[in-house]
Amino acid sequence: MTLRAMPVDAEYVSVRRHLADFLALTKPRLVLMVLIATLAGYYLGSLGQFNWIRLLNTLIGTALAAGGTIALNQYLERDLDAKMRRTRDRPLPDGRLHPDGALIFGLAISVGGVLYLLFTVNAITSLSAAVTVSSYILLYTPLKLKSSFCTVVGAIPGALPPLGGWVAAQGSLSLEAWVLFAIMFFWQVPHSLAIAWLYRADYGRAGIRLLPVIHPDGRSTGHQIVNNCLALLAVGLIPTIMGLAGSIYFFTALVVGIAFLLCGIRFAIHRTTATARRLLWASYLYVPLQLGVMSLDKVPY
Repeated sequence: MTLRAMPVDAEYVSVRRHLADFLALTKPRLVLMVLIATLAGYYLGSLGQFNWIRLLNTLIGTALAAGGTIALNQYLERDLDAKMRRTRDRPLPDGRLHPDGALIFGLAISVGGVLYLLFTVNAITSLSAAVTVSSYILLYTPLKLKSSFCTVVGAIPGALPPLGGWVAAQGSLSLEAWVLFAIMFFWQVPHSLAIAWLYRADYGRAGIRLLPVIHPDGRSTGHQIVNNCLALLAVGLIPTIMGLAGSIYFFTALVVGIAFLLCGIRFAIHRTTATARRLLWASYLYVPLQLGVMSLDKVPY
């Protein structure tokens, strides 16, 4: 009985590992961050009775679209990932998944997510997801090999989740939705540049033209980080000024924004691995603090 069971057990383990590799293509932790931003946007945009079913549909469709986008990006960058120590053990460069399977998987769930949002939420939320997928895959990914401007372009799809959540709740765009977009946009740049600085040698080996690779002294990277932190500090206060959030949020945004700016300034001055890592961790804390307190201190309509 044991000998007969062994092939079955081995097949089960193989299927399980295969499924785990497909899941890894979607980067679940990154998708979770997207869903947190979407949830905050949905809650902030909700009027009257909270629609839990629409929220669930919004999160399902967004998760599919985001996961599919990330999977397609890994398909397109599989040869580049093989050149970098940080990414060479991913399922595609490591050979654990066939590229054709990854392509079909990525297309299926990204398109499926866009269509799911269209039929269960509304057209404008579906359009927001479609813009996210297309701008990330068709603009950001190929631009990484050509220009350091890719960081700015990549900040656009990265900033769309709270806007998508807002329009899912309200069915229309408004100035408040664009403010949420702006907060995430200006946050994206220092966050991405901190990662780029930490792994600049890896990116350089792969020929990815990020700012720390093109200008290795770090001065231009520091300038961009400080400029965007300053813009983020200013934009982060607007929700209270326009009546979306209260005074508790305002002072939280002020303190958190200044702290984030100081981390950016320290990096710009010293340009070390330690200051870049501190900035990166500060960026991870910024979004849940900012969006969380904004949601808790939401001004009732």
